[in-house]
Amino acid sequence: MKKLLLLMTLLLTIFLSSCNKEELILVTTTSLDNSGFLEYILPFFEEEYDVKVKVVALGTGAALELGRMGEADVLFTHDYDSEMIFMNEGFGEKRSNVMFNHFLIVGPTALNLGSVEATFAYIYDNELDFYSRGDSSGTHMKELKQWDLFGYDVSTFGDWYKETGQGMGTTLNMTSLSGYYTLTDIATFCAMEDNLELEVAYEDVNELLNQYGVIKVKPDLHNRDDKNADLFYDWILRSDTQDLIADFIMCEMQMFYPNAE
Repeated sequence: MKKLLLLMTLLLTIFLSSCNKEELILVTTTSLDNSGFLEYILPFFEEEYDVKVKVVALGTGAALELGRMGEADVLFTHDYDSEMIFMNEGFGEKRSNVMFNHFLIVGPTALNLGSVEATFAYIYDNELDFYSRGDSSGTHMKELKQWDLFGYDVSTFGDWYKETGQGMGTTLNMTSLSGYYTLTDIATFCAMEDNLELEVAYEDVNELLNQYGVIKVKPDLHNRDDKNADLFYDWILRSDTQDLIADFIMCEMQMFYPNAE
């Protein structure tokens, strides 16, 4: 009987402890989720501060909208222009760069052309089937900016250009199954590469830079205690955490390059 009471007391203690554990709502991108980076990095924060991180993974555009609605404590996204609009509209308390990697153009064959402009021109001129994310994500916005930079208007494209409206992982699967081309972040591609029938069509770190930033959402938007948001914001920029970011290896290479300000 005593053993049963001790066991019940222990279980009750564990239950109450889990109920009382503090929580942080982190709204972030599908690329960081699909790549396995969040699964790698977040336990370090949770263990240090005894805070449970609730992850909501969406495209950057949708993530920023949740921030505007007060449904996030911290945003971890990758479209600088959209992030600065968010800040200038007064929804963010502070923002900083965290890390970067780069995008790739992938498809059924390697195109081996000399620049991203030449690659997009070849896809356009030959009407090679292309999947766009079409979801206002950081990847989608990067793709649209590239087309616009080189003088193309995607609204005039033919049936060869389609939108998936899906996250990066699903879009890569669709691209592989359909024999299309698409723009992807390198981390998600590396995480899924063995299960995809896709080649790197074009790659250049400088031309296709992928910058990630962290934003602390203004607490008056959600009326939650912002203590944990401050903890996470400072932690992700800390030098030892930046070292952890640099240590995340996939495809036998460093996947993210820390550049906290």
